[in-house]
Amino acid sequence: MFTLPKCFRFIIFSFLICSAGFLNAQKKNANIQYHIHKATDAVIVDGLMNEVSWKNAELAQKFAMVQPMDTSLANVPTEVRMTYDNNNLYILAVCYKVGKGKDMVESLKRDWNFTKNDNFIVFMDTYGDLTNGFAFGANAVGAQWDGTMYDGGSVDLNWDNKWISAISNDSSKYTWEAAIPFKSIRYKKGIKEWGINFSRNDLKTTEKSSWAPMPRHFPTASLSYTGNLVWDEDLPAHQNNFSLIPYVKTNYAKSFANNDGSKITNPSTLGTEYGIDAKVSVSSSLNLDLTLNPDFSQVEVDRQVTDLSRFELFFPEKRQFFLENADLFSNLGFANTRPFFSRRIGLNTNIDYGARMSGRIDKQWRIGVMDMKTAANLDNNTLAQNFAVIALQRKLFKKSSIELFYIDKIGLDYKAPLAITNPNCANCMYVDPGVPYNRNLGFEYLIAPSNNQWSGKTIFIKSFTPHKSGNDFLTASNLQYSTRKLIVSWQHEIVGNNYNAEVGYVPRNNYIKIAPSITKVFFPKSGIILSHGPQISATFYYNSNFVGTDNTKLFNYLITYRNKSTLAGVIQNDYVELLAPFDPTRIGKTPLAAHTKHQWSSTGFDWVSAPQHQMTFTLSTRVGGYYADGNLLSITGDIGYRIQPFVNLDIAATYNKISLPQPWGNNNFLLIGPKMDVTFTNKIFFTAFYQYNEQTKNINFNTRFQWRYKPVSDLFIVYTDNYYIGPVFIKNRAVVLKFTYWWNK
Repeated sequence: MFTLPKCFRFIIFSFLICSAGFLNAQKKNANIQYHIHKATDAVIVDGLMNEVSWKNAELAQKFAMVQPMDTSLANVPTEVRMTYDNNNLYILAVCYKVGKGKDMVESLKRDWNFTKNDNFIVFMDTYGDLTNGFAFGANAVGAQWDGTMYDGGSVDLNWDNKWISAISNDSSKYTWEAAIPFKSIRYKKGIKEWGINFSRNDLKTTEKSSWAPMPRHFPTASLSYTGNLVWDEDLPAHQNNFSLIPYVKTNYAKSFANNDGSKITNPSTLGTEYGIDAKVSVSSSLNLDLTLNPDFSQVEVDRQVTDLSRFELFFPEKRQFFLENADLFSNLGFANTRPFFSRRIGLNTNIDYGARMSGRIDKQWRIGVMDMKTAANLDNNTLAQNFAVIALQRKLFKKSSIELFYIDKIGLDYKAPLAITNPNCANCMYVDPGVPYNRNLGFEYLIAPSNNQWSGKTIFIKSFTPHKSGNDFLTASNLQYSTRKLIVSWQHEIVGNNYNAEVGYVPRNNYIKIAPSITKVFFPKSGIILSHGPQISATFYYNSNFVGTDNTKLFNYLITYRNKSTLAGVIQNDYVELLAPFDPTRIGKTPLAAHTKHQWSSTGFDWVSAPQHQMTFTLSTRVGGYYADGNLLSITGDIGYRIQPFVNLDIAATYNKISLPQPWGNNNFLLIGPKMDVTFTNKIFFTAFYQYNEQTKNINFNTRFQWRYKPVSDLFIVYTDNYYIGPVFIKNRAVVLKFTYWWNK
């Protein structure tokens, strides 16, 4: 019987008890306030400060330096003004320039990389919970950046909504002006203060600054360190916001050959699909999403990786329907113990319809409810299924919370016989894909003091699956202590042999994991090095009898230079006892036997160039042992060059040389992916992407044209080719035309 060891019961109990002692502190920058006043004239969003309302608005200035050091005021001046009317919140930021040189930006494309752009961003805690909010900003040429905020300082850039902005730029400054509709965001009704902070990143001086000061080891997005936005009147009443987002997609695909070169019987398909999404604001902080026959196909091809892992790879959710208040669902658990993973829904079949309500009920409670129905797919033996999720979160103290959740997956029209005749194929049989249902019930407790120095959470889940009872639980916890010079963390996970999360991401079962880590940072008083220091971490896996099966011990020494480039040296030791047969090349060769034991060491370095140059690069190498007393050389790199602000060129490559005894022998896997992004304007984009993958023996060529003719409304034209390597022949080709339109009431 797999029971929770006494030492872990003690750790969890201590974690829950000691957390109460340091949770209820006041927000750090509560005394820093911006008083916003209603506009006295119409504000025209043109990047110019012409209106009387701007001249009368309170001025936020004297930003604090966050990086390279957090002990002085910023050297690069920034001024911010805010106002509002019945429909919009307005922001105007004047970002002055220091020193010679051009502004550094990637392109005119939305949601750029923060570290590679001169930029200004506003972070808003519209609920006053120090945890959730919204972020809006632009780089120095006006490309927009927006996302929802979760976990007190993380931003999900996959979220898009309607808002407008404009920028003016000259030799001494750039001025950004934005109008954010109240109906595009969610906020707490009845409160007259929001948390707010303004962030400025200037690559020429390598300076990052913020209006409300914060320690350099925290991101400027940290809601625990926001100042307060004080409204002169009650916020505008909630407006019934109703949006319809229809799409039409036409695609032509032609298959030429299978992987073995044999011809395809029915090579061509031509189809048209259509569907619609709806967004309804139930209240100012509660939203209802509806979808009918949604299109969840990718209009942008995924970047491939060379996969030498024994377990399934994780790819983040990017589909718009799942993104608002996504933390209620997708943030449960840890990196490899996620009870809910929305990419499981519609993975092998189409979604017929779904509904999702999420948001805040009142100051203390948040709710998330989702129900989706997927169609049967006889081609891959998938039944029609229904997915339901309920999450209820209660705020505790200033920033912490406890969340109860229930996850349900059920096969519709499930029949006990193992074979069902496929009506579309008289000679085919449909094999039962699995159990009729799978359910998870659990809770998660998040500890998050307002000063961010301590953080952690614990989760406990029980699964319910037919014919799988006993040892059907998962529990995990972590706790981290962070200061400018020291970071100490602990994590453990315990997963029972019969725990089952069919709508989650849990790559393995029946283990106990312990993962401690400690990082020390030193700050020289002068010289080219800004900081340096070691990190020692380890990950240990045990079976239910507490016998070790895997471990990784890692020593890393990181040097950060004042120009923001970094260099790290790495020493690593791995031990693996295979619990199942495994092919170390992942190309279908003879697998290593289960329960064989393997141990090796490796060394390497990671080098990241300074981001303020038009050409940037990353380089990572590892050399050492591998399974079966073999050897592995791995080199990963990326070179980028930008012709500002219109063209961004990038070449990513990975080379793995595996030397093993027979029957595996020597294997060389090259993966190379040149990519070109062209932004003709901030509304017209073109991307060309080529990928050559020796491990999967595939060549992929993808081009995408996007015209954002209205805010969050797009026309896409996508062309894709796939070729087989050795000998080279074309496998398939496709052209997709997709049209979306966002209509607001």
